Amino acid sequence: MQAFKSEEISQLQIVEREELEDEEDLFEAIDKLTSHGINAGDVKKLQDAGIYTCNGLMMHTKKNLTGIKGLSEAKVDKICEAAEKIVNFGYITGSDALLRRKAVVRITTGSQALDELLGGGIETLQITEAFGEFRSGKTQLAHTLCVSTQLPTNMKGGNGKVAYIDTEGTFRPDRIVPIAERFGMDAGAVLDNIIYARAYTYEHQYNLLLGLAAKMSEEPFRLLIVDSVIALFRVDFTGRGELAERQQKLAQMLSRLTKIAEEFNVAVYMTNQVIADPGGGVFISDPKKPAGGHVLAHAATVRLMFRKGKGEQRVCKITAGGIADAKD
Repeated sequence: MQAFKSEEISQLQIVEREELEDEEDLFEAIDKLTSHGINAGDVKKLQDAGIYTCNGLMMHTKKNLTGIKGLSEAKVDKICEAAEKIVNFGYITGSDALLRRKAVVRITTGSQALDELLGGGIETLQITEAFGEFRSGKTQLAHTLCVSTQLPTNMKGGNGKVAYIDTEGTFRPDRIVPIAERFGMDAGAVLDNIIYARAYTYEHQYNLLLGLAAKMSEEPFRLLIVDSVIALFRVDFTGRGELAERQQKLAQMLSRLTKIAEEFNVAVYMTNQVIADPGGGVFISDPKKPAGGHVLAHAATVRLMFRKGKGEQRVCKITAGGIADAKD
């Protein structure tokens, strides 16, 4: 684990959104529609529905937009036409795509070995999933990322705030304090830059995600944590009869996470549970696989499998275009 001296960071300072010159083209605020003939009342209706950027608007279907109270099909068509003039959602060259990739921020995990395997840390614009048994290190990494995300970018941080959605009651602010001290940061300032919400149903979890757009459009967030993404779905949907509906709702949740990652250039770190794998084979002593099936597997760009090692050691296996191991 890499530690930072306290004198290197006397006090945490997050750069405000308007000062981020490098992120000028990150997203276009929804109120810019007013300069293209859309009245302020209709813009307010979009904001009330959780849409705060033109980028986010273009990620919604017209069917969803006409479902917003007070927006007719004609109005939606006009709004979409205006948004298309502000944001280019068409084809771009490979060179332009490469330039966009330069906006990616890599956030240190606090483990040098894991960082090396991840190419520098967890990335923005994508979803990183961690699955494993209870006490295998998934939530501990989430707590570490809460702190490392707030480091300056020249110290392998994200220089941004953190949103934490907790579905299992595992967030412990007291655990943030020693991690902040380890990185030489002011624990109080670190905690102030984490917004936290406890979700109790899958619907509540989804609504919390919708509410994030308002906060992320105003302040410089760099990480969204969902711990865990599957827990409430396994509680709220029971039996095979509800499996299809569960997977459909889960897919909508994951789609929302993907859109948040791309709309606001944030890293999404979600934890997942494991289930017994009857088809694991006779040569595997304790076969387990991540919950959520193919729907969840396709959503994650990088999958981290955690398991307990000897003593306090934890082993992480990365499955993304190959398999590699890290121990810490």
